[in-house]
Amino acid sequence: MSGLFLRLTAVALITAMSATIHALAQSLPIGQIVFWRSAVALIPIAAYLWLRGQLRDGLKTRNPRGHILRSAFGCLSMVFSFVSLAYLPVANASALAYLTPLITLPLASVLLGERLARGVVLACFLGFVGVLLMLQSSMQSPSGSRLELIGIAAGLGYAATMGFVRVHVKGMVAEETPASIAFYFAVTCSLLGALSVFWGWASVDAATFGLLILAGLLGGAAHIAGVEAVARAPISTLAPIEYTGMVWALGFDALLFGVWPDLWGGTGVAVILFAALITVWADLRPSTAGPARL
Repeated sequence: MSGLFLRLTAVALITAMSATIHALAQSLPIGQIVFWRSAVALIPIAAYLWLRGQLRDGLKTRNPRGHILRSAFGCLSMVFSFVSLAYLPVANASALAYLTPLITLPLASVLLGERLARGVVLACFLGFVGVLLMLQSSMQSPSGSRLELIGIAAGLGYAATMGFVRVHVKGMVAEETPASIAFYFAVTCSLLGALSVFWGWASVDAATFGLLILAGLLGGAAHIAGVEAVARAPISTLAPIEYTGMVWALGFDALLFGVWPDLWGGTGVAVILFAALITVWADLRPSTAGPARL
């Protein structure tokens, strides 16, 4: 149950971060956003280490190769996500991102040996149907412009790479702490993002700088919650929870902009919540063979 709660928290934080990134990407280079989002994320990660008393030992690793692979694919996934948010409406980018659980399920079965209960698979597909219902009246059909095609390709790239990252992290948590996974990922992305300064960064005003800080804090906290969730529950059980992000997005719209769902949107919310409840109350816990070494 704690894993599900942590995953719900992570999804809420990620949704808020995505809205912030979408606003930033209209005026700042992607590399600059990657740097600030990753560098500032070290603040909540350090706070997490301090609260757990792991500032000295929490970053020790027995699997440097695993961290390198996770950080490389994680950074690539972050870039794909930010490009998608830059070139597509948030609704379209979000819909593409929700392909991730459908990619995660077969990967979890093949690489981790998780036996997928039919209810979990059903919940994932129900969740995606709920997303489509919520987007029915607001989804904008791509016109085929070059930038939109780039955004679509980036969204698909994000779903594919993030599916691998989720499975890979599950294989790492048996011997690595969530803090070390989050820390080395943030450091790697910060260094790679800093290199983009040679291609030019934009000047920022106080408001924009505040959004950069906010994106980093939200991203760091979301990453910790997400990794802790993976450490506590099978990723095939957590996968359908991803779709509750659309419910969070709906809540932000209503709170900040006074936008409420129509009949399609309300139906989509109900379907998403039903899919999430399946994973909480039904007996859907897959048995696992030991984590595969990736």
